[in-house]
Amino acid sequence: MDKKLSVCVLASGSKGNALFISNGSTSLLVDAGFSGVEIERRLKSRGFDPENIEAILVSHEHSDHIRGVGVLSRRFKIPVYMNRETEKAAIVQTGVIENKHYFNCGSSFQINGFSIHPFSSSHDAAAPSCFTLSYKDIKVGIATDTGIVTSMAKEHLKGCALLILEANHDPEMLAKGPYPWQLKQRIKSRSGHLSNFDTKKLLSEVAHDKLQHVVLAHLSEQNNLPEKAINIVGEAITQYKVNLCHARQDKASEVFVL
Repeated sequence: MDKKLSVCVLASGSKGNALFISNGSTSLLVDAGFSGVEIERRLKSRGFDPENIEAILVSHEHSDHIRGVGVLSRRFKIPVYMNRETEKAAIVQTGVIENKHYFNCGSSFQINGFSIHPFSSSHDAAAPSCFTLSYKDIKVGIATDTGIVTSMAKEHLKGCALLILEANHDPEMLAKGPYPWQLKQRIKSRSGHLSNFDTKKLLSEVAHDKLQHVVLAHLSEQNNLPEKAINIVGEAITQYKVNLCHARQDKASEVFVL
């Protein structure tokens, strides 16, 4: 029997982000944005062993994505994959990582049967990346921390069985919310974060009849509501049978089996 993919969003939001994916023999982390101890706790809460992780993929150097990368890499001797620009920007937070590999956006690479394709996002970081991860004919797409989604990125996100898409803010809530003007401008800029409406438009362009799950990620605790995000984004997939849900900051998601 062919192995299936298991995917779990360990956390998503401005306080920390991490995603676990496994084909049963090879397990990967995408980002590790909170303490190593907490990541271990959340992995174990869903029945996963951190000692089985083969690699950590790093999207960009913001602390809510790399806080635990160095600790986990050193503790469990896990290789870290990132681009050179991100390493330079991240080293103050990660410390020296001995076991590292570099990738370039636009160039796929392999890890034990997984095909990983990093592609550029539009975010205020050194060289931010989104990813698709494929195993056999199953494809997972991750697009968070980006102010816009390019035509090229949309092409990469087509054909996925599971999509993890940023739905950071509701524009009206952001405008009326407590954030200072400069921060509001950053969030809604081309190098900030996607709104619910941006994500609705993106999903309408990449959804297909074999899409199984859509997980809304990086929801702002101040400038969005889960029910608002789901209602708006859900309008893009009314013609499909898709499980639409949101990732949480305080606990790991369910385990999605593909």
